[in-house]
Amino acid sequence: MGHLSKRNLLSVICCCFCLNIAVAIDTITSSQSIKDHDYIISNGDAFKLGFFSPVNSTNRYLGIGYDKISVSKVVWVANREKPLKDSSGVLTISKDGNLVVLDGQKEILWSSNVTNSVVNSSAQLSDLGNLVLQVDTTGLILWESFQHPCDTFLPTMKLRFYPLNIPQGFVWKDGHPYWRTGPWDGQVFIGTQSWNPNYQNQFTVVDDKQGTVYGTFAYMDVSRLSKFVLDSQGNMVQTDWNDGKEDWEVVGLGPKDECDIYGTCGTFGNCDLLGSPICSCLRGFEPKIIEEWNRGNWSSGCFRRTPLQCERRNKSGEEGKADGFFKLKMIKVPDFAQWSYGTKDDCEKQCLKNCSCVAYAYHSGIGCMSWTGNIIDLRKFSVGGSEIYIRLANLEFVKFFSF
Repeated sequence: MGHLSKRNLLSVICCCFCLNIAVAIDTITSSQSIKDHDYIISNGDAFKLGFFSPVNSTNRYLGIGYDKISVSKVVWVANREKPLKDSSGVLTISKDGNLVVLDGQKEILWSSNVTNSVVNSSAQLSDLGNLVLQVDTTGLILWESFQHPCDTFLPTMKLRFYPLNIPQGFVWKDGHPYWRTGPWDGQVFIGTQSWNPNYQNQFTVVDDKQGTVYGTFAYMDVSRLSKFVLDSQGNMVQTDWNDGKEDWEVVGLGPKDECDIYGTCGTFGNCDLLGSPICSCLRGFEPKIIEEWNRGNWSSGCFRRTPLQCERRNKSGEEGKADGFFKLKMIKVPDFAQWSYGTKDDCEKQCLKNCSCVAYAYHSGIGCMSWTGNIIDLRKFSVGGSEIYIRLANLEFVKFFSF
C-alpha cells in the first residue's frame, strides 16, 4: 500500500474542506452565522437566503428570494417590523436553539420564538423556498417559514381556511371581507372564473378531520415557478415565470372587477358588469334607501317587498298560497352557504320546510347549499356560474305573469 506525500495529503484536506462547504451551503448551524452580504443557497440553486434592501430604501431585511430571478424575487421576510438601519445585521442560532436576527448592538430584531430550548439545532433552506429549523439529532422540525408566510403563497405551502362546512378562501381588508373565492367543489373554487385553469387542476383543499382545513398547490414539473401574492391593495395575484419574457406573467387576479368586491350591491342585490347600473335588486326586492341607490351607493342593499308565507302566517294567521322559487343562472353563489346532503329535488323540499330558508342551490360537486337570513355577495357571470333559486311569495309570481 502506498503512502501519502505532503502534497497529496494537503489535496485530500482541501477536498474534504470543499466538500464540507458544499454540504453546508444551504444550512445554518450554531457555529455558522450569516452576516450582511453573506447568504446561503438551496441545494438546487432555486432560492437564496440573505440580507437585502427594497427599491428606494436603505433599510436592510433578512429575506428569502429566488436565486436566479432578479424581478420581484423576494418571497419571505423575517424582520419586516424591525428593519436594520445599517449593514451590521447577523442571522445566527442562539444558545436556546432559536433563529435570531441581531443588529450591531446584539439586540434581537427577530426570532423564530420556539419556546422549548434546544441545544443542537440547524436551519436548512429547501428548494421549495422553505427555511426549516430542526433538531440535529432527531430531525424534529421546530419551526419553518412556510408556517409563517408574508405576502407570498408558494407551491406546497398550506393556507388555512376557516373550518366551515363548505371551504372557501377570503381576502380581508380593514377587518372586513374584501374578496372571496366562492365554495370549493372538490376541484375548483366556483367563484373564481378569472383564474388560470392550470391552477384549478393543481390546487387541492384538505380536511384533516381534526378541525383544520387548508389549501395547497403543486405542479408535476417542480422547476415551474408560480406564486400567489397578496398586494397592498388587497388583490390576490397569481403569476407564472415566463422564461421568454424574463418576467412574471399574471395568470389570475382577484378581485378582478367591481362585482368581485365583496358585497358591492348589498344584501339581496345582484351585481352584473353588463348592467347599467351594475347593481340591481333581486326580483321581489326593492332598494332600502332609494336616494343612496340612485347616487350609485348600493351598500345598503334591498328589502323584501312581499312577506313569505311563514311570516304572513305568524303575523296575521293568513295562510295564502305556498311560496315559490325564482331561478337565476350563471351566478356566483352568495356567502354563508349551509351544506346538506341530497339531490336537487331534496334541496327545494328542505328549503320549503325551513321558514328561515330564503334560497337554495345545487352543485354536483358540493350537494345542497341553502341560505337563511340575508343574501350577500351575489354576482352574475357572463359565462358559466351556478344556478340559484330565490324564495319568493306566490304573489310575486302573479305580479310577474300579469304583465
